Amino acid sequence: MLVDRIVHVPPDITTTLIVMPAFNEEASVGDVVREVFRKLPGAQVLVVDDGSTDGTKDAAEAAGALVAQLPFNLGVGGAMRTGFRYARDSGYQNVIQIDADGQHDPASVPDLLGALENADLVLGARFAGHGEYEVRGPRQWAMVTLASILSHTSRTRLTDTTSGFRASGPKAVRLFAEHYPAEYLGDTIEALVIASRSGLVIRQVPVVMRIRAGGVPSHNPFRSAAYLGRAILALAFAYIRPKSTYRVGSME
Repeated sequence: MLVDRIVHVPPDITTTLIVMPAFNEEASVGDVVREVFRKLPGAQVLVVDDGSTDGTKDAAEAAGALVAQLPFNLGVGGAMRTGFRYARDSGYQNVIQIDADGQHDPASVPDLLGALENADLVLGARFAGHGEYEVRGPRQWAMVTLASILSHTSRTRLTDTTSGFRASGPKAVRLFAEHYPAEYLGDTIEALVIASRSGLVIRQVPVVMRIRAGGVPSHNPFRSAAYLGRAILALAFAYIRPKSTYRVGSME
């Protein structure tokens, strides 16, 4: 259940775009958009309808969001790149990614934006002291391994490198508008490698994750074993690509 709790809204919320990738999230996207508006007055929401075959677009528009509709499913990475390009071209300074399934609480957005004062990319971490979110088995092993490797790469302690609840500052918005990866897990894992190798400062803040408000989970116990191999493969590809791939003019 989505709980109403108006939070202290930071002054830079009007220069921040909330980007919400959504694939067949008709059951939840409208409530999530309305919750964002209630808790973050003045915020602008862009729902990127990632080739949905249900009423996701209509539900998002009815709730008051802007909607970018992709002709077919590109995955979270492709949807987020669309959002970053819209933010860059429309003059937004920051981008906050919030899932359309209700797991991310907009009440944590001010904490993410606050951390951007000393960072370029901020992750909302499930395993940093808040909440009781748990994963087990191969997915847990993969997350621990990825956190260790990416903490070393980014030169900061990260505990939840696959979190999709994250804030991007101006440098990250410009970088990701051109180079946000669309491959499976690239939107989380490779994005961190790209940011690190481009000299961006990465930090994390603790957040509480909630259960899905609707839709179908992207992972289930039968697919968890494959997650470990795919995650390591995604990480390998990220490091193989040369640094020059990610250059974006002046990052100042």
